[in-house]
Amino acid sequence: MRIIKVSPSGFASNSYILTEDGKNAVVIDAAQPRIADILSENGLCCRYVLLTHGHFDHTGGCAVLQEKGAVICCGEHEKGLILSGIYSDMFGWEDVAEFSVSRTFSDGEEFTLCGIFFKAVRTSGHSAGSMCYITERNIFSGDTLFLESVGRTDLPTGSGRELVESVGKLYKMNGDFKIYCGHGDDSSLEHERKYNAFIKEK
Repeated sequence: MRIIKVSPSGFASNSYILTEDGKNAVVIDAAQPRIADILSENGLCCRYVLLTHGHFDHTGGCAVLQEKGAVICCGEHEKGLILSGIYSDMFGWEDVAEFSVSRTFSDGEEFTLCGIFFKAVRTSGHSAGSMCYITERNIFSGDTLFLESVGRTDLPTGSGRELVESVGKLYKMNGDFKIYCGHGDDSSLEHERKYNAFIKEK
């Protein structure tokens, strides 16, 4: 499996392009419309977008990919919040092109997209329906867990208690995993267990 990390231009999250066959791709957090150009440059067609959550800095490229045929997916508890007033008004942001979510996943659900096996893990705290997606020994953590940090919990539907529980759920996973974060540099689960000062391993 090939993973292409797309760092943001301006204010947005990291996006990740995953492909098994070099033709069809799954995008995790289509943050900006330019993700469509990067897919094209790599000869890839996006079939699915997996959203870790619905904040606008993670969804800005969804509309253009949906217009090209991609299926937009998210956690079952996040669908009703995406592009609702509670999110679109959060920063006075009204310019994200509209899109629709066609498929949702429940906590612990396993599925295969474009030949890639995934497991969805609900990690509420940054938002009520935040999801992490696990494939092979990789965790795409959205804004739940960062390099030696965690996501903020002071936004609508956020919860500090739930974030602690969610990160603890990740810490309890067996062995080490590479962590592809929603913002900033990559990390590993073992590194966070040892050095994350915000939430300690219990």
